[in-house]
Amino acid sequence: MMTVLLLLWVTLWMPTAFTAHEEQTWLPVELKREITHPQPMTGLVLWPETARRLHDAYGQAIQLEFSYCLPSRVVTGCREDGAIEYDWSWFDRVLDDVASRGHQLIARFRYEYPSSRDVDGQRGTTAVPAYIKQQQGYAETFAENPNNDGPTWYADWRNAELQRFTLQFYTDFARRYAHDPRLAFLEVGFGHWSEYHIYGTQLELGRNFPSKAFQKQFYEHMDTVMKDIPWAVSINAGDRRYSPVVDGPALQAMHFGSFDDSFMHKSHELSSGGGFNERCWNAIGQGTRWQHGVCGGEISYYSSNDQRNFLNPDGLYEHTWAEQAAKYHITFMISNDAPRGDVATPERFREGSMATGYRFVVRKCETDGTTTRLRVANEGVAPLYRDAWFAIGTIRSATSLRGLLPGDEIVVEIPAAPRADGSDIQIVSDHILPGQQIEFEAR
Repeated sequence: MMTVLLLLWVTLWMPTAFTAHEEQTWLPVELKREITHPQPMTGLVLWPETARRLHDAYGQAIQLEFSYCLPSRVVTGCREDGAIEYDWSWFDRVLDDVASRGHQLIARFRYEYPSSRDVDGQRGTTAVPAYIKQQQGYAETFAENPNNDGPTWYADWRNAELQRFTLQFYTDFARRYAHDPRLAFLEVGFGHWSEYHIYGTQLELGRNFPSKAFQKQFYEHMDTVMKDIPWAVSINAGDRRYSPVVDGPALQAMHFGSFDDSFMHKSHELSSGGGFNERCWNAIGQGTRWQHGVCGGEISYYSSNDQRNFLNPDGLYEHTWAEQAAKYHITFMISNDAPRGDVATPERFREGSMATGYRFVVRKCETDGTTTRLRVANEGVAPLYRDAWFAIGTIRSATSLRGLLPGDEIVVEIPAAPRADGSDIQIVSDHILPGQQIEFEAR
């Protein structure tokens, strides 16, 4: 009889215990936060020399700086076993200089730059490493004034070592800088300024521009080694005269980003009667590239007024900056000459920066005393392309904010309880500098 009574007691008790566990009490946390500055890895961009000169006025209006980089400056030779020899001190100095202002670098390594003297003092010298130029049979071609941009030498893409080096260089680069918070993004490509064209010069695939077969190999290689550094290619890779991307479904499926170095020029849009840029965006992106690959570029220099006026609230060529940034899901845009005009005051520059990238909003926050639960939305124009997490102290959520698309929301849980006002809830990332902060809004 005692056994029967005991079993009856256990049977009656168990549902009550289970129900009590299920009816966990979640209490609201009244968060109040604002986004007060451009977010890390987003915004309008200056070159280091301009950022240095204007730091007092514009330093808080930007998070990013841009620099062309030269393989010939960091490569010292090649050993007999094929290992490339490096001296990275030049590039590290660039990174350190940018980081000293609390900013991160967008780097673009290039071979050709019309008229530039920064390799050896001579106009238009390529940045191909010296050990390759010294090989027997290596012979660069020359154009006197392509597209009125000045003297230009072209890398010899017949050379097998140039091809091998180009692949190995990015392997070694990724190994060294994949987790370096001084570096935000990497831009890659071929031709003038690595912008995927050699306008004004007769195109010879496999000679003065890499063959499509090598380009395919290059993309496949980059997709393998650049898992941790967001990388982007010029939208001109949407031109099938130069590139295999448009006709290669496997290449289109890769998660590289896009940059446009004549953004917002007079004929940028299809609606303006030209539309080459918009067609390239459509060809290379299929409308979804931005969901996985960072999108950016540089405001046009087609007119000297483009950079100086693009932030005009009334618009430029019938389009406003905020409209175009949203349409193309822009995360960053080089705008180095904008401060030379009357429009881009430091405050307007800050506003322009804040029209780009991600914007996290906490729509609900609650805790049960041991766990904190947040409902988070992205109300920006693009996702975040590197990992970041909500955290309380050193305890992080298991769910990263990376890839949260505009208009979408997720629920994240932190296995810790917050202060009563939630003031210890923050967003942390291993990919930003110690002085940077990813903000969020809570209403």
